[in-house]
Amino acid sequence: MTGKVELRNQRVSDAKRFFEILNNPNFKYFKVRPKDVKSERKFLIKNKEKRKNNFEYNYAILYNKKLIGGCGIKIDQHRKFIGEIGYFLDEAYWGRRITTRAVKILEKIGFKKLNLKRIEILMHPKNVASEKVAIKCGYKKEGKMKKAIESGGKLHDTNLYAKVRGTN
Repeated sequence: MTGKVELRNQRVSDAKRFFEILNNPNFKYFKVRPKDVKSERKFLIKNKEKRKNNFEYNYAILYNKKLIGGCGIKIDQHRKFIGEIGYFLDEAYWGRRITTRAVKILEKIGFKKLNLKRIEILMHPKNVASEKVAIKCGYKKEGKMKKAIESGGKLHDTNLYAKVRGTN
C-alpha cells in the first residue's frame, strides 16, 4: 500500500470531519455517534486534560496529510500499565491496511512513550475487519467477554485481543 500514514494529536478543528466520519450509517460496530459538531468539539476540548491526567491519548489518523480517522489509547485507571486501543476510519479508506498501520504506530506510543506493559483491543464478535487488524498487528485472542460493553442501553459481548510487551 502506498501512501503515508501518520498520527497527530486531535484538534478541536477536527470536529466537523470526525462528526462526518462517525455518523456513517455503515458503522455497525462503532457506536459513538456525536449528535452534532458542537458535541464533538466539546469532546475534543477535553483531550488536553485527559492527556495531562494520563487517562486517554487521542490521535487523528492522517493519510497523505488528509484527516481520515481517529484512534487512541485509554489507560486503565486501576492498572495503569494496561491500555486499550480504539480506532475508526472513513469508509472510503476501508480495506487499505491504513488502520493496521495506525495501530502499529499507536502501539509504539503505548509501549515506548507511555511505558505500558499490556495493550488490549476490544471488539464486537461480528466485527471481522477489526479482528483482522488485531491479528495483523500480532494481538492474540484471549477470549469473549460476556456482557462487557454497553451500547444503546444494552450490554453486549466483546472479543478481547491483547499484546504484552516483549512477548509477541
